[in-house]
Amino acid sequence: MRKSLLTVSLAMLAAVVVHADAPEWKQVPEILSRIVPPKFPAQEFNITKYGAVGDGQTDCTEAIAKAIAACAKTGGGRVVVPAGDFLTGAIHLQSGVDLHLAATNSVLKFSTDPKAYLPAVFTRFEGIECYNYSPLIFAVGQKNVAVTGEGTLDGQADDSNWLGWKGRKGGGEKTQTAARKRLDDMNNQKVPVDQRRFGEGDYLRPNFIQFQRCQNVLIEGVKIRRSPMWEIHPLLSTNVTVRGVDIFSHGANNDGCDPESCRDVLIENCLFDTGDDCIAIKSGRNNDGRRVGLPSVNLVIRGCTMRDGHAGTAIGSEISGSCSNVFVEDCEMSSPNLVCALRLKSNAMRGGVLQNIFMRNVNVGLVKDSVLQIDFLYEEGAKGEFNPTAKNVVMDNLKVALTPRVLNVRGFPAASISDVRIYNSSFKKVQKPDVVENADVKLVDCSLEPVK
Repeated sequence: MRKSLLTVSLAMLAAVVVHADAPEWKQVPEILSRIVPPKFPAQEFNITKYGAVGDGQTDCTEAIAKAIAACAKTGGGRVVVPAGDFLTGAIHLQSGVDLHLAATNSVLKFSTDPKAYLPAVFTRFEGIECYNYSPLIFAVGQKNVAVTGEGTLDGQADDSNWLGWKGRKGGGEKTQTAARKRLDDMNNQKVPVDQRRFGEGDYLRPNFIQFQRCQNVLIEGVKIRRSPMWEIHPLLSTNVTVRGVDIFSHGANNDGCDPESCRDVLIENCLFDTGDDCIAIKSGRNNDGRRVGLPSVNLVIRGCTMRDGHAGTAIGSEISGSCSNVFVEDCEMSSPNLVCALRLKSNAMRGGVLQNIFMRNVNVGLVKDSVLQIDFLYEEGAKGEFNPTAKNVVMDNLKVALTPRVLNVRGFPAASISDVRIYNSSFKKVQKPDVVENADVKLVDCSLEPVK
């Protein structure tokens, strides 16, 4: 039920307790003590010595693979991409290898020929397990792996190739629609993963970077452009650092960084301009998320800049394996195309427990819809047997220059949204009443200044 802005604000300010010195943040140093970037032996393997040519036309896939194999065989080190434009297909990293783009004009240009990402590999597509095209940069079951440097990873995606598969205007008849539905049905019907075979003719796009079941992962410094879909996708991995990455990639489902079923993750000092969720924490979709049963736990996000996107930080919607202990601080968020600062999304098909979510010391210039969104009516909404839960969500010391509303929180009676609090924050140029449905949400010691 919607009320006037003044009525809603007074109701939320009543009968609340004072926030006590944020004790939940005391566990962050312990989490950070476990997040240690990998170190690599001081030896280098320049890809040009293995036949790579930086003319933007010669296929360097085999040369890069040879350099990676030689590096791994001798105990690890740096596989160096020097200045130049190097065309490649899928790159599969091995333990002990740091793929290093050595100069600002070092560019890996990824082929848009789907055959360059076959044979199919075991992966996840939007939280569902299957066999599909290899991610552009891929590692599975490896230890001490990295992508670093000053250069650019260019997926070359546009509406004439990968992005058209989403069904965008100009994409033609080659779209993911039928295959995506078939995969979703397989998941819901518990079809064995080995039978979920996709690839040529199915049009399910690959992620850009996926480190799956890896330990000690570092992605640092690089620029990411024109991704087919999700850009950085740590999956079922532990001890992950994403630092100083510059992502500008507007397209279909171009999430910036999607840690999925990961533990101990640090994302810091990154720039996200994606047109979709800048950071989206996930843990599998529907039956697969519950069957695998690995939540995303202990994630620290700090010092990042979020521009165009659905949310600065999102949790969901593929969150069936649950999520806890997320800490977001000292970030800058602002864009007329940034929908909200924090967004939790699920439904009764996906379920999940989203708990212990903390955000503090965040400056928001402007957002398109609201500061906090919790949407449990997302897509299928209340139609399902797995009612989602959100609890202990705390935002503190937010400074917001312009927001149409502070809250857009939509639950339903069988779901649970409780202990959601915003403390010591200021919201200016507020234009509309808050939306709070079937939820326990309060503002404490906050100031709201309506637009004049």
